[in-house]
Amino acid sequence: MLAKPNPLLMTLFMALALTALAPARAALPASVDGQPLPSLAPILERTTPAVVNISTQTRVRVQTSPFFNDPFFRRFFDTPSMPRERVQRSLGSGVIVDAEAGLVLTNNHVIDNADDISVTLNDGRELVAEFIGADRDTDLAVVRIDADDLAELPLFDSDALKVGDFVVAVGNPFGLGQTVTSGIVSALGRSGLRGLEYQNFIQTDASINPGNSGGALINLRGELVGINTAIFTPSGGNVGIGFAIPASTAEYVMNQLVRYGEVRRGSLGVDVQDFTQELREALDAGDRAGVVVTRVEGDSAADEAGLQAGDVILALDDRLIDSVQTLRNIEGLMAVGREVEVEYWRNGRERRAELAIYENLDARIAGQRLDPRLDGVVLVRVPERARAVGVLVQDVRRSTPAWESGLRPGDLIVAVGRDPVRNLPELRKAFPIEADDELAFEIRRRGRAYLAVIE
Repeated sequence: MLAKPNPLLMTLFMALALTALAPARAALPASVDGQPLPSLAPILERTTPAVVNISTQTRVRVQTSPFFNDPFFRRFFDTPSMPRERVQRSLGSGVIVDAEAGLVLTNNHVIDNADDISVTLNDGRELVAEFIGADRDTDLAVVRIDADDLAELPLFDSDALKVGDFVVAVGNPFGLGQTVTSGIVSALGRSGLRGLEYQNFIQTDASINPGNSGGALINLRGELVGINTAIFTPSGGNVGIGFAIPASTAEYVMNQLVRYGEVRRGSLGVDVQDFTQELREALDAGDRAGVVVTRVEGDSAADEAGLQAGDVILALDDRLIDSVQTLRNIEGLMAVGREVEVEYWRNGRERRAELAIYENLDARIAGQRLDPRLDGVVLVRVPERARAVGVLVQDVRRSTPAWESGLRPGDLIVAVGRDPVRNLPELRKAFPIEADDELAFEIRRRGRAYLAVIE
């Protein structure tokens, strides 16, 4: 019969065993089977100097009592005649992509309407940034800094990115300073975010928090694969669903902004709708994916190529079209004048046609192309659903002559001087206007009439 174990001896034995094991558990070994443990540190040492912190200041006029708008009350209470202002500050991130030129990519919403933009480098230098251009439709912007010994990130062809690739997000969340998180590419081609016309996002589970906007999403070679831009957050915190703008999109937009100060987008000249199962059956198109043409604009690229309402666009330059959003993404990022091949379905068979991408200035135009005094203004066609006559002001950059004159996004221009305008083509015909002549717009804003005179 076996002897009963002595509890005291067992306790002593366990204590000695744990003591013997303690030194081995105090730290990880430098290597396993002669191989060093994997670490992101070497990559981050090379890449993080190219990721910067961006801080902005925006001066906002403070709303005061209407009594103080009266000169008598201002004199009586000895109040200054200048309007009171408060300063709004915000923080974000950016990525140096051209060290020689000092070009920094970031999100439009990071620097939108800012009066002052400053960039803080990884080494602590703080620099004043020059605004180069911004594109609301993709939420991208470019600023320039002047400094020596800048680092830059090489751009990766994000079209070669695969779901499951490892990625690292670098940014400035909550203004805490540079922070690094890691994850994988969770999905590609995501859309559905509000307020953006062109959406083709990289989805990642690398933590992206407030302040990470405009920061870098890099691969394990230290190449820029995307610009962090947004998170999906029902609760306000990170839930592992973040979105980045692909580097290929960012590069195209940046080049356009640097060259023109705007993104000049091409157009096929068609209105389309998604190709539903009911429409497939009606057209006997099998399981083909595509978009149905509902209208072809006269004298457009599609019109010259012979496309008609009822055609189903299947592919553009061998890139399959599976939704309206996909077509918009491809169409909006094609250079004006580029020759492309469109594949479409009509009357039971597939057809092909060559066409050149046009720029539709009757739908959208930057104001600076009409008159230098309209720098920072974007004018667009009024949506059909609005049932309004005139030209819509889509954007006005702060601290420009147009902004100082009182012109604001959402205004409806109904006349130039004394000449009424019903649409963008009519407004374009009103130019050029001599620099010595007054540039005056009659506008409608929330049902009321105003006059904006730009000097």
